[in-house]
Amino acid sequence: MPACRSTSVYYNHIRSLEVIDITPIEYRLFRVTDKDSQTGIQDNVLLTEECPVQKVLIQDIKRGETILEARGITKRFPGVVANDQIDFKIRVGEIHAVLGENGAGKTTLMKILFGQYQPDEGEIFIGGEEVRFKSPLDAIDLGIGMVHQHRKLIPAHSVIENIILGHPHAGTILNLKRAEKEVLEICEKYGFSLDLNAKVWQLSEGEKQLVEIIKALYRGAEILILDEPSSALTPMETEKLLTSIKAMSRGDLAIVPFITHKLPIVLRISDRVTVLRKGKVVCCIDTSEATEQSLAKEMVGREVIFRIERTKVEKGETILQVDDLSAVSDKGVVALNGVSFSISEGEIFGVAGISGNGQRELVEALAGLRKPEGGSVWLDGEDITFADSLKRWQLGIGYVPADRIAMGSIADFSLVENVTMNYYFDHEYYRRGVLDTKKIRELTNDIIAEYDVVTPNADIVAKCLSGGNLQKLILARVLSRKPRLLIVDLPTQGLDVGATEFVRNKLIDAKKEGACVLLISEDLDEVLSLSDWVAPIYEGEFMGILPGEDAKRELVGAMMAGIHLDEESA
Repeated sequence: MPACRSTSVYYNHIRSLEVIDITPIEYRLFRVTDKDSQTGIQDNVLLTEECPVQKVLIQDIKRGETILEARGITKRFPGVVANDQIDFKIRVGEIHAVLGENGAGKTTLMKILFGQYQPDEGEIFIGGEEVRFKSPLDAIDLGIGMVHQHRKLIPAHSVIENIILGHPHAGTILNLKRAEKEVLEICEKYGFSLDLNAKVWQLSEGEKQLVEIIKALYRGAEILILDEPSSALTPMETEKLLTSIKAMSRGDLAIVPFITHKLPIVLRISDRVTVLRKGKVVCCIDTSEATEQSLAKEMVGREVIFRIERTKVEKGETILQVDDLSAVSDKGVVALNGVSFSISEGEIFGVAGISGNGQRELVEALAGLRKPEGGSVWLDGEDITFADSLKRWQLGIGYVPADRIAMGSIADFSLVENVTMNYYFDHEYYRRGVLDTKKIRELTNDIIAEYDVVTPNADIVAKCLSGGNLQKLILARVLSRKPRLLIVDLPTQGLDVGATEFVRNKLIDAKKEGACVLLISEDLDEVLSLSDWVAPIYEGEFMGILPGEDAKRELVGAMMAGIHLDEESA
């Protein structure tokens, strides 16, 4: 087998490159075909870490030149054209943001560039050479990495085990010491902090996201696709991530297509923006020429209201009363420490805080998914402290979890079946132990129409919906039962501006109809604009409870950092 030859020779003569064998450890065997179709010379070349295949294709490409290009990309799914003749370019050293509503085709396009999907039409070029990906392995071998919005991790394994899983360095016998050393070097380089020996199921959403990012970097990604990388991160983690992205973009091979719904981040960090709408490119502009309002209008095709004014509703009877409630985390430590509050009819009670400060334990204790260690919970005067989750649903509690994939839906169930999960115990929808499928189907179709869930039909499985449409379905399923208490945990996380506006208006509608709403959010603007009461949480304790009109950004921010209201007043 020939040794690795001069990369410039191969760059100048490669016509096509195809993976033909995967050998142990760090070696890959490729078939390289001469550009000259008359000779049709083929040769096999052993490419090692010292001579990786991506170096063959990107040799001599200078900063500012196009390194990856998609031409005429089209991808169809049953009843949907997800990508429609999309042209897209990424240059060396730039941060390129990709915007669009949920379902606009952003993630589909990136999965095609990552080899996860194959396009029905169109071509992909790297370094000016056409490439075809049969799987993500081919893309990874060319230095393309993708961090998905929804985690691809094994909860029972440790952080380090998840990072090295499937990596050539792992070999047949794991060398965890070497792997830990290499991963720690990456963490130090980009400013990440993570317990490599912790189990993934013990991590916060932000920490899980960091594992995915480090995993891609550890595999040598030089073209890094980030799908909503900051959606689950705390503000501090987001700042560190943005700093790292800027640092990577300054390198010759740090190319970052940055998919996000957070327009302020786009304007702050990106060099160019491509906007998709209904599967088509509607504009590609330099970020310096854009504003939040102009980008939002391009995304949804209309003006968008960014801030919803707090709606006053006459206060009714107390629905929820919580006294001195405590709970432990999955790690066995006290995460919620003696919180007390109440919510009345027509009120939104907003809990503001950085992820990992007891919010998860609070909502799970109230929803009946976590046993309290102390305190009591009352709903409409009835003690439900130790009632199970079904009993709470029947009494009028509705819960929209933060993780719409793992907790809020069953991916391989149809939309009808997912709606059924909130109705199977309702006598109106079953008789003699048999579900009334006709009635549930009618309900599902009504939900799809009222909440504008974009789907070909109600029989599509949940995993085929975009994040925004899945969130609409879950919220609609819960609100259709007219709950007395609505618990919503990160309801707009990862949603586009249009879907965010829609969800927030539905929360206000629930409030107007007499429900009380417990809103958990890391978006301070969201909490301040919607809430009648604001409770900043820090290390499992409320730092105080403020009337909505008195909750100023600076004050709430200080309380989120651990300053108690009494100390701030002093």
